[in-house]
Amino acid sequence: MSSNDRVLIFDTTLRDGEQSPGISLNGSEKLEIAQQLARLGVDVIEAGFPIASPGDFAAVRTIAQEVEGPIICGLARAQPGDIARAGEALANAERPRIHTFISTSDIHIEHQMRNTRADVLAGTRAAVSQARELVEDVQFSPMDATRSDPEFTAEVLQIAIECGATTINVPDTVGYATPDEYGAFLTKLYDLTPGLKDVTLSVHCHDDLGLAVANSLAGVLAGARQVEGAINGIGERAGNTSLEEFVMLLDTRAKLLGLHTGVTTQEIARTSRMISRMTGYPVQPNKAIVGRNAFSHESGIHQDGVLKNPETFEIMDPRKVGLDDSNQLVLGKLSGRAALKDAFEKMGYQLTGDQLATAFKRFKEIADRKKQVTAMDLEALVTDDLRSEGVGTTFELVSFDVTSTSAGTPSSTVTIALPDGTEKTGHGSGDGTVDSVFMAINEAAGVEARLREYRVEAISGGQDAIGHVSTVVELGKVGAALRSQIPGVIAGERATGTGTAVDTDVITASAHAYLRGLAAALRELDHSDEPAAAAEPMR
Repeated sequence: MSSNDRVLIFDTTLRDGEQSPGISLNGSEKLEIAQQLARLGVDVIEAGFPIASPGDFAAVRTIAQEVEGPIICGLARAQPGDIARAGEALANAERPRIHTFISTSDIHIEHQMRNTRADVLAGTRAAVSQARELVEDVQFSPMDATRSDPEFTAEVLQIAIECGATTINVPDTVGYATPDEYGAFLTKLYDLTPGLKDVTLSVHCHDDLGLAVANSLAGVLAGARQVEGAINGIGERAGNTSLEEFVMLLDTRAKLLGLHTGVTTQEIARTSRMISRMTGYPVQPNKAIVGRNAFSHESGIHQDGVLKNPETFEIMDPRKVGLDDSNQLVLGKLSGRAALKDAFEKMGYQLTGDQLATAFKRFKEIADRKKQVTAMDLEALVTDDLRSEGVGTTFELVSFDVTSTSAGTPSSTVTIALPDGTEKTGHGSGDGTVDSVFMAINEAAGVEARLREYRVEAISGGQDAIGHVSTVVELGKVGAALRSQIPGVIAGERATGTGTAVDTDVITASAHAYLRGLAAALRELDHSDEPAAAAEPMR
């Protein structure tokens, strides 16, 4: 086992995290997230699954070309086409890694893959060998490892190492293991696999039983020196190891554990907010490290103690994770684009050309309606503008008007621009103003859709605060007129999409968020560019 006290952080927010139901990030959003992850200081960014779709391939290729610092990784099943596609996407990366995987548990071998253990051994040898011909850095994972026979898993891992794998990841794919079991399993693999001590051991834990962080710690204590996870713990089913929690666990208990990461912890809060806004997945108030109550104290005894000495009831300084008064910094009116660009650069954002022009226009609109514009307001504007860049299928809100029927029921008239630019007007009434706007949008778009989730939160304090709206829209029937504009949509299929938007007017933000949710659902239904081999991994 390695005596190194440095733990590498492997971020899979853009791969496993994006597999969360309803999340549909566009290329601009993925690039912006990857750039923020680089600022955060993660060691590896798993940018996507290149074979899954042209969009995923393009995102991985763009991130590989433009993001400096971290290793850029692409996921590939143990299949020649997958590995070749990943190598192509990573061709221009400064530090490329191919991550290939195959199931080793009998339940997966027999029922999911429908092959044999001998096939798994052969597949491992072929996949790792092919990947190693394309890149020097190869990661291999035995999917569903914790429900696999340890002796067989060790045999698979030894083949992967002999064929050139430089990192071996042992995932708790379905979140079934307990910390003691997981640590013991890894220790046994060290005993059974001669070459394991010569490569980096990684752990990838799911949170189905709420043990992902605990299991990751158990893995590290057993000798692993890479931990995989996602910001805010997003991912398949109950999610992944929450990276901010694991990083701050090592940071806060450094004297006990003797371990550290290379993460710039002051970037944690901003990264969490960005992921939440772009995915539409809210952070629960009592979430460790980044929840709004994480450093709040309701009890009078606690408040009294913290006022006297914060260490009485706080084990971390909120400034260590980027939570301080600078989030509420008042920026005033700013004199022009140059001043706004400078403000964004101080926050870590590089805006040029059309991006800067759009941001300045939005800033002027917000500044005219708000008494004070804060740094968090600007951050929200940037992430909101990215929602409409490079997304393919999209709708634009042209105008809307809200009145009341003779019976007092809210009634709305909404005009939108369809993907081909034609404008359509719809009318709707509902239980409330927002509902009537959504009904009018459905009529204008020619779809049958319903709202599954709807959330509103304030970006900053005050009555004039910018509202952040998140929607999850379930799309059913798509009318013939809209289908003619998107040939890949198959009649009868259903899909869900997440949309978010910010504005000082909550109704306006709601309309934009609903339209973006519809567009995301349509993109899920558009099969026109999907290769026949596409598939989503569960790992």
